[in-house]
Amino acid sequence: MATTLKDQGLDRRAFLQISAVAGGGLLIGLSTPHVAAQGRPGGPGASAESLAPNTYITVHPDNTFTLIAKNPETGQGIRTALPQVIADEFDVDWAQVKIQQADLDPKYGAQFEGGSRAIPSNYQNMRLVGAGGRLVMLAAAAQQWGVPTSELTTKAGVVTHTASKRTATYASLSALAATLPVPEKAAIEAGLKHPRDFTIIGKRIRGVDNLDIVTGRPVFSIDVAFPNMLHAVLVKCDVFGGKAISANLDEIKKLPGIRHAFIVEPATGQGNNSLASGVAIVADSWWLAHDARSSLKVTWDEGAVATQSSTGYLAQARELAARAATAPLPAPTPAPAPGERPTGPPRAVIGDVDAAFRAAAKTIEAEYFFPLLSHAPLEPQNSTAHFHDGKLEIWSPSQIPSKQHPALGAGIPPENVTFHLVRAGGGFGRRLVSEYDVEVARIARTVTEERAAAGQPSVPVKLLWSREDDLAHDQYRPTGFHFFKAGLDASGKLIAYRDFVASTNSVVPANEFPRGFVENVLITSDNVTPFGIPVGALRAPPTNGISFVKQGFIDEVAVAAGKDPLQYRVDLLNNPVGAGATGGFNPVRARGVLEAVRAMSEWDRRGSLPKGTGKGVAFQFAHAGYVAYVVEVSVDAQKAIKVNRVWCAVDIGRQIVNPSHSENLVQGGFIEGMSHLMSWAITIEKGRVVQKNLHQYQPARMPHAPASIEIKFLETDFDPTGLGEPSLPPAVPAITNAIFAATGVRIRSLPLEEQGYRWT
Repeated sequence: MATTLKDQGLDRRAFLQISAVAGGGLLIGLSTPHVAAQGRPGGPGASAESLAPNTYITVHPDNTFTLIAKNPETGQGIRTALPQVIADEFDVDWAQVKIQQADLDPKYGAQFEGGSRAIPSNYQNMRLVGAGGRLVMLAAAAQQWGVPTSELTTKAGVVTHTASKRTATYASLSALAATLPVPEKAAIEAGLKHPRDFTIIGKRIRGVDNLDIVTGRPVFSIDVAFPNMLHAVLVKCDVFGGKAISANLDEIKKLPGIRHAFIVEPATGQGNNSLASGVAIVADSWWLAHDARSSLKVTWDEGAVATQSSTGYLAQARELAARAATAPLPAPTPAPAPGERPTGPPRAVIGDVDAAFRAAAKTIEAEYFFPLLSHAPLEPQNSTAHFHDGKLEIWSPSQIPSKQHPALGAGIPPENVTFHLVRAGGGFGRRLVSEYDVEVARIARTVTEERAAAGQPSVPVKLLWSREDDLAHDQYRPTGFHFFKAGLDASGKLIAYRDFVASTNSVVPANEFPRGFVENVLITSDNVTPFGIPVGALRAPPTNGISFVKQGFIDEVAVAAGKDPLQYRVDLLNNPVGAGATGGFNPVRARGVLEAVRAMSEWDRRGSLPKGTGKGVAFQFAHAGYVAYVVEVSVDAQKAIKVNRVWCAVDIGRQIVNPSHSENLVQGGFIEGMSHLMSWAITIEKGRVVQKNLHQYQPARMPHAPASIEIKFLETDFDPTGLGEPSLPPAVPAITNAIFAATGVRIRSLPLEEQGYRWT
């Protein structure tokens, strides 16, 4: 039986606990202190002025609605997509809706952007939030009119009793609704719409920030501004781990507009969310602080990393591969339980690999390599903080907002931090680490203390990294060196498969295709050490590199077998062996996207393409999504490449929340893959990054984009999953496999620019 908050004697805190147990704001309740203080049933204090049916929906007197967007927005469209889900189940028109970005608050549950988790983690809960709100409105109308709720319908925020032709807006029902029992979860689940009745989910809704973005209004973190705000730069050692010993601070402080200059001491935080040593310069404007850098003279202790280099890392990787080729086989790998990921060391030893290679009619060996990458979001790292009265307020574009990081920098408890989520100008995994929050907090506190000593009030401080800072102090995509070997029988069947990986951060794909479809498999790895470069997640980790090497080598195997590369993949997927696929990989769904893209691209007619033009195929299972590409490229005698057309099939379950956003994510993933392919590489010399700015790290440009990217979303009976990650990885091998089809030249290392290629 449903109970009211009054019946339960619940205060606001207890209500929030119950809503969390029920699933992220599911229970109908009152979120604002003013309304919460009125309790339920409403009584004389109840009012439609500010009724908030739960923590996600606010009903306004004019029958418009403010919906909370709980997760950080980095361009993936989640600030629009999740409110779409609420609005549809609440049964209001999108035109009645305004979106409000949530601050960091436990009442919203997990608030992060990464791993394509926003949709799978929140889709059902947001449906329940909206449906719960709708049930409350129906119950209020039924009581007001003395009719069963079964005789009532809703549309556009209005409840209708058709028989009596009575109507009532949600706003007019709000006071009464506030007095009614909270619906049980089962009742809300029973009240969910059938997908065929969706009016907003599945529709092309423009991003809520689009107009502001195209008209240049301030929406990004870099736009945060306050009166009297100061601007900071933090100059860090070019060598990773280097420390500032001394600097000409007194000279810097005398420069125009410079208010503060001080050495920042390092501090260890969670993971890479640490405070690096450096020199902070704080000025009236960012450009004044930036210009002062040219006058800064710092004595650095560069530390041990100054002896490391990319050439040294690669040489060691080759040594490790050679050593592994003659090393005894490790112990066999226990098969994981169905649906479980492998545990223990990241390796696979399945079958009798040595015997299979001895019996093979043909063997193939290949060395593949992909480099360190920087994320290079359009908006460099930044954050704004105000330290006052022992507390810190921060505005940050972090993908994983956390009060712990700024608290570390400010030297205060996390509960003394107020964290505002601000839209980021791109993330791609870079802002999963937010050391800039640690930095700005330390700088803001020091500035406040220095101003207090001078009798001045505290002011907010914005820290903004330069583009050069961003490239020089990233959390880089780990490099990977793979040595492959494959054994084929006389019919071309893959009977033995070996992959040795030398990496700067183990990303061994022990559960990746074709494991589960080959009887004899050996996957081992070793780490390049010492390695002093900070690494982290880049969009679609770790498959953004693995897909290139794995899908490239399987293409080689197919060609060596004399088979159609697309059909060869399908044939492997049709014949699981041993424990079969692991890590949630579903071969039926993988075949589905391959067959779909075969039909879309007229793959079987590719033999009629002109000389110098070819089609390549690749697929990838990444972050619970399945994506296959066929790409047509033309390559001329001067190695100029044109991507003519792209076909893409996607399986991310039964529901696409916003087709426009989803298409954008596929198109963006493919174009980003083109950047990985052609020009992007971070190289290390003497412990520091060689590339200084985008002229040495060029993304793909608009003229390089293909004329068309045709996308087909398969509707399969699986829960909806995300799309930010899966669209990128197979783009790279689909292009390199197409280059092979066009030229006969196999691409085994990136970037292509270092091999003389360029875009037309």
